[in-house]
Amino acid sequence: MQKILGIGSRIDHPTHGVGVVTNVTSELYWVTFIKDGLETITIDDTFEVIDAVEDEVDTVSFYEVEKNLKDILKRYSDISEVIPIADKWKGGTMTLSPKDKSLSSKDIPIDTFFHKIVMVRDRIRVMEQKINASKTLDDQDKIDLQQYITRIYGSLTTFNVLFKNASQNFKGESSKK
Repeated sequence: MQKILGIGSRIDHPTHGVGVVTNVTSELYWVTFIKDGLETITIDDTFEVIDAVEDEVDTVSFYEVEKNLKDILKRYSDISEVIPIADKWKGGTMTLSPKDKSLSSKDIPIDTFFHKIVMVRDRIRVMEQKINASKTLDDQDKIDLQQYITRIYGSLTTFNVLFKNASQNFKGESSKK
């Protein structure tokens, strides 16, 4: 692995000319060039090092730290992300009507129902993570339980109409093989 240049290093790039490294991420140098101004180049780009500054370099950006922290919290905690309901359902009511007309109907705010669906989904995800991380289950048991979870998600796809963002929908087994 090549040594990463520190902020303040001077380089000569074949396209942009002479410049100074002003920021470093794990993949990019931000370089202010005399000729072209601020440009980003990949760390493995071709250039000549005129003067290398070898300070400690933090090669992880704040964005990368924040993203990884969110992923860890989501994976190992009971904290759930905010899932928006589709705009057309906001403030709506779901009515459950019995076949027997002499019995009264039950109205439920769709927001309340949606919240319960999201809680079910979050708890299934936690169960899935616990199964995958289990030291006592063998691989075949994990596969079998994972298939049941996939079928549960498939049974819940009816409720996808409530989600504002399709990326947050339930996804079950695909019929395409």
